[in-house]
Amino acid sequence: MGRDKVMNWQMKHFAARQQGVEGLIEGEHSDYGNLTSRQCGNFVKIALERANQLT
Repeated sequence: MGRDKVMNWQMKHFAARQQGVEGLIEGEHSDYGNLTSRQCGNFVKIALERANQLT
């Protein structure tokens, strides 16, 4: 399964907004390589919290 199939772009942007780093993943030349390991780990934490709220 590809990375994009695990977390859709809306969830990625939601998680980025929650952390205040959405500007780092937007734009033609921006990508997730601009984030720290901690910020990427927080994406998982936010996604799990959101999934638990929806269930």
